[in-house]
Amino acid sequence: MNKPNERKLTIARAMAEATAQEMRIDPGVFVMGEDVGQLGGIYGNTRGLIEEFGSERIRDTPISETAFIGAAVGAAQDGMRPIAELMFVDFFGVCFDAIYNLMAKNIYFSGGNFKVPMVLMTSTGGGYSDGGQHSQCLYGSFAHLPGMKVVQPSNAYDAKGLMTAAIRDDSPVVYMFHKSLQGMGWLGTEKAATVHVPEEQYVVEIGKAKIAREGKDVTIVGLGMGVHNALKAADRLAEQGVSAEVVDLVSLVPLDRETIRASVAKTGRLIVVDEDYMSYGVTGEIIASVTEHNISALKAAPKRIAYPDVPIPFARGMEQFCLPNPEKIVAAWGEMAA
Repeated sequence: MNKPNERKLTIARAMAEATAQEMRIDPGVFVMGEDVGQLGGIYGNTRGLIEEFGSERIRDTPISETAFIGAAVGAAQDGMRPIAELMFVDFFGVCFDAIYNLMAKNIYFSGGNFKVPMVLMTSTGGGYSDGGQHSQCLYGSFAHLPGMKVVQPSNAYDAKGLMTAAIRDDSPVVYMFHKSLQGMGWLGTEKAATVHVPEEQYVVEIGKAKIAREGKDVTIVGLGMGVHNALKAADRLAEQGVSAEVVDLVSLVPLDRETIRASVAKTGRLIVVDEDYMSYGVTGEIIASVTEHNISALKAAPKRIAYPDVPIPFARGMEQFCLPNPEKIVAAWGEMAA
């Protein structure tokens, strides 16, 4: 039951609302991508926008990611604020030059004379048997490469505020959203991602993590879907008398290392949850951020829950076996506390 004056939105609706509000006040904001117009985006992120703003500002593009990401970079350098949707993050391979050698680097290459105020929004995550070409997260791939901010909301409130912040930012922002949090029923949406969202405009700061649940025995760090797995694990640990603190990263670049370190200093234990691949990824960076700063804060060796270093299987049973889940987090605590 909703509380009085509570207005719950899905992440998809929150993203569309933030985009519309910015488009009303800034004529330089426009959207481009595959099926973002009449269809409203296959995840609903642009639903209703073409009716208000027309096909000049909500532009369906040919199936050429290289072309429209490159066009977005040029438009951004020319003073506009494009939002380009890469339908699946897995497709970055066909337009990587436009992303990393243009979008990410041109501010640096120009000595700051050109800004690149564009948003690259893209879907991440598996769990619905769509194979290895449509199910990756790849957070770490983008976070590893300098020149781009990288964000990932876990709920609709943050989704709206992050989109507003991303559109207004003079640097390129990679806005990653997890399919299972969007509010699209056919994807098996996580209900806890649909939360109260104010109608007015607001900004969620890029580069600031949040404490999603306070605790004192162990810190569980995650982003996107990982936050919901962590919260469910925290509920199960509470039944065992264990108090888990959950940190929602919200942003990977910039990374709020101070909030993570402060939490671990309080709890003394660290579990990191990430649906991206295990090796060379976010989990390792979080652990390094803590151990390099003050390894004596840890009472036990840190644990990480991530996707194994294998292509994502199509078969549902195999994919579910590989995905992070609350059971794996609880098991990690059991190993840590033994």
